[in-house]
Amino acid sequence: MIRALHRWPGLLALALVVILALSGAALSIFPPVERLASPQTEADLSVAELAARIQAAYPGLERIRRAPSGRIMAAWLDGGGPGAAVVDPATGRRVASADPDQAQRWLTNLHRSLFLGDAGRIAAAAGAAAMLALSLSGAVLVARRSGGWRRWFARLRGPLSGRLHVEIARAAVAGLALSSATALWMTASTFDLLPDGAASPAITAVPSGKTGFPIAAIDLLRRTPVTELRELSFPYPGDVSDVFTLKTDRGAGSIDQGTGAVLGWAGLTGWERVSETISMLHTGRGAAAFGLALGLMAMGVPAMGGTGVLVWLARKRSSPRIRGNQPAGRAETILLVGSEGGSTWGFAATLHRALTEAGQTVHAAPMAAFDPDRYARARRIIILAATYGNGDAPASAKGFLDRLAQLEAVPAAPLAVIGFGDRSFPAFCAFAKAVSAAAAAKGWRELVPFDAVDRQSPQDFARWGRALGQALGIDLALAHQPIPAAFQRLTLIGRRDYGADVQAPTAILRFSLPKVSLWRRLTGKGFGRFRAGDLLGVLPDGSGLPRFYSLASGRRDGFVEIVVKKHPGGLCSGQLMALEPGDPVSAFLRRNPRFHPAPDRAPLILIGAGTGIGPLAGFVRDNARRRPIHLFFGMRHPDSDFLYGEELAGWQAEGRVAQLVTAVSRGAKPHYVQDALRSEGAQVARLIRSGARVMVCGGRDMAVGVAEALADILAPWGVSAAALKAEGRYVEDVY
Repeated sequence: MIRALHRWPGLLALALVVILALSGAALSIFPPVERLASPQTEADLSVAELAARIQAAYPGLERIRRAPSGRIMAAWLDGGGPGAAVVDPATGRRVASADPDQAQRWLTNLHRSLFLGDAGRIAAAAGAAAMLALSLSGAVLVARRSGGWRRWFARLRGPLSGRLHVEIARAAVAGLALSSATALWMTASTFDLLPDGAASPAITAVPSGKTGFPIAAIDLLRRTPVTELRELSFPYPGDVSDVFTLKTDRGAGSIDQGTGAVLGWAGLTGWERVSETISMLHTGRGAAAFGLALGLMAMGVPAMGGTGVLVWLARKRSSPRIRGNQPAGRAETILLVGSEGGSTWGFAATLHRALTEAGQTVHAAPMAAFDPDRYARARRIIILAATYGNGDAPASAKGFLDRLAQLEAVPAAPLAVIGFGDRSFPAFCAFAKAVSAAAAAKGWRELVPFDAVDRQSPQDFARWGRALGQALGIDLALAHQPIPAAFQRLTLIGRRDYGADVQAPTAILRFSLPKVSLWRRLTGKGFGRFRAGDLLGVLPDGSGLPRFYSLASGRRDGFVEIVVKKHPGGLCSGQLMALEPGDPVSAFLRRNPRFHPAPDRAPLILIGAGTGIGPLAGFVRDNARRRPIHLFFGMRHPDSDFLYGEELAGWQAEGRVAQLVTAVSRGAKPHYVQDALRSEGAQVARLIRSGARVMVCGGRDMAVGVAEALADILAPWGVSAAALKAEGRYVEDVY
């Protein structure tokens, strides 16, 4: 519901909201400019003295008005004709025209009514309402993605468009909500939908019928500083019943023109003060710096609109279109999906279709959207969860465990959890298992026992489906057909071989970039855009299951490069190691945004061993900004498997890598990369305490040793690896 409330106003009213935001941002510039250009008023100048100065210059003076910026404007009759100007309070004489700036007038009409009169005002109000809905729903979604309101500024993961969308929202959402809410108030006031609330000064004494009392001698005007003046209106010449009317920040009063006596006074009502405050907050008049800040926030709307459309398109591409997906409040079965690359959504679509055909009403949504209050008719909840990395939550499940822990009571509907992973990894379905264990600890009733699918096996999924069907009392046949990846043909253009002397054949394989359409370049699909740390999926002959290799290059490098070690009996590694220049291979690209360096200048501590140097070398190669990089690399022997040895020497000379520390495990005294870390422990601790980020790539045993070494190094400083991971400052790509 929240996501839909955010999505549709944004998509349907995008152009209108952008026009209002940009015109509002442009208008926010005028109040500070006006304030800077206005002549300064003496601090102790009274309204009486100001009026006397202007009247001396323009005897037919009718009105003096002070703008919130401090600018003084006067209007008069001169020889029967009207005159008006901005005046200098020091002399009372004209310094500029009183006519509004033409650009400001044009922008104001565009912003208020789109040049369409009352119909345009209503349309602008609809745009403000859409912005308010976007701001409030967006705030909820940001908190949900960050893991709660307390983690509002937590580091984000995921594609650049999504991160940029949220980062701008974090900075701008409060100002946009305020601007849109005040705009709706002002529109309602324009159409008299709100009470006026203004109190007119009741004349409690009869005018004297006299004229000509010196304005400089009127006591109330002498006691009122110009800084409080809003407007002073003069009596009509020759009309003895007319009076002076004074409006100030404190209220309004009537003054006898013949005696200078106050005939009546009314202070500002609470309603007037509220209305004026809202007007000031929206226009910035009277609070120029604040208005300018709101204008800067409004400048983020076009960027949020563009990135929001990209996020919407990416979500449509990454998750299959599930036909007949019912609203959460009407569904008997709730499917919650935790997916990183999108394959788990395919299984969810198969389950959704089978349950729907069996007569169930089914709602599918990301685990991140978990909200038991919405599941009014749910009779069962089923979670399909992949695992990212070394047991972490996948992208669409972030924050689920936190929300589960915060529940005072679990849903009455029973729960089924199925995990998806690769049994060759030690963290096989670790996140799904953590979800199942947390649910059991909360007392959530189990529908069927926890189960897992290995390597996207349709057979495993069908077996679990039969057990689920028995629990539901229906015949549930899950015939899942995985969606094939969009493979492209890559041609090997170069290779460098290492490791033969230490019985660990390894090669750096470089492939030519495949041809990519302009549309894929613009949208970043496939090989249209990639970075070091992303994954290359290779489908070996005789297997339906791809193998993944971390990329050591990015699109800007002009080639696709991976590091491969031949494993005994390894089908894919054996075929890759047998390639010669000119040979083709079928491959596809998978984004791995969690293993990219953060876009800042914080130092990087890169730690890898063996083929784990691949993406780390790619990060160094891409470090044209000379960001401080400290690389720790473990190898067996420098004469046989010092991968990227020559390049690293050159990159170090260019300043792309600040420090290179190597560890050799074969020899008289074996030295592993975790030992190298301990040797540099003081420097590592200093770097991490100053904000450095840690990135680890390589085998799981190496990663465990590195984690233990870092724990020992950081323990005296009260810093833990778990805390660094929670902050997004310690990431792993472990295999």
